[in-house]
Amino acid sequence: MVTIAIINQKGGTGKTTTAINLGSALASLKKKVLIIDLDPQANLSYSFGIKSPNGTITEVLQGRKTLQAILVKKENLSVAPSSISLADLEISLVNKIGRERLLKEHIRGLKDYDYVFIDSPPSLSILTVNALNAASEVLIPLQMEILSLQGLAQLLETVNEVRRVLNRNLKIKGIVPSMYDGRRRLSDEVLKEIGKNFKEKVFKTHVRECVKIAEAPSFAKSVLTYAPSSHGAEDYMALAKEFIKERG
Repeated sequence: MVTIAIINQKGGTGKTTTAINLGSALASLKKKVLIIDLDPQANLSYSFGIKSPNGTITEVLQGRKTLQAILVKKENLSVAPSSISLADLEISLVNKIGRERLLKEHIRGLKDYDYVFIDSPPSLSILTVNALNAASEVLIPLQMEILSLQGLAQLLETVNEVRRVLNRNLKIKGIVPSMYDGRRRLSDEVLKEIGKNFKEKVFKTHVRECVKIAEAPSFAKSVLTYAPSSHGAEDYMALAKEFIKERG
C-alpha cells in the first residue's frame, strides 16, 4: 500500500480534481483505491455527492469512529468524507500532544488498498502536516500559471522541512501539469520551466483544460464516468497508466 498526499498551498490548482479523477482512473484499471478528504471545505466529498451518513474524517481524528466505519463507495473507490466541522477540529488540535501523527495512526492499520490518496487543504496547516506525515509520497498538481511557479518553491521547502523533522521517508512522487492550454504560450513556457528545473519529477502526461472536468462534480461523478470520451478522461487515464508504470 502506498499513501500519497496530494498537496498545493495555492487554491484552484486541480488538487481535488486530481484526487477524484486519478483515483477513478486507477480504480478502472483494477487498483484498490481509498481517497481521504482532509480539506474542511469538503470539495471532494461534495463533488461525489456524498452526504456522510456514517460520519466524517473529523470523527475519526477525534477517536470517535474508525476509518473503515465512515467509508463511502463511489465508482469502485472508497472515500473517507469531510465536512466543515474539520475546521473546528483543526483549531482544537493546536495544543494537542502528538497532533501531527493523528492521521498516520488511523492509516497504519489499513491493508486492503493499493493506493491511499489524501486530498489536503490549500494551505500550510496542521491538517496538511498530518497528510505529509502520514504519506510516503507527495503528488503536486501544478496549474500552468506564473504564480503557481512562485508557490512551488515554498511548497517544496515545506516538504523538505516535514522530511527533516517528522517523516524522513517522504519523497516527491511527481508534479502533474494541470489546466494546460496548448493555445496559450504561457502554458508551454511554464511547462518548459518546470521541466528544466525538476526534470524526471514532472509527469509526461499533462491534463488539458476541459469543460467536462469542470461540469462533472455537478453530476456527482468523475470525468471518466461523466464524459468518458472527453479530453479530460483521456488525460487522467493516461496519467493513471504513467503513474503505475513509474513503479515498474
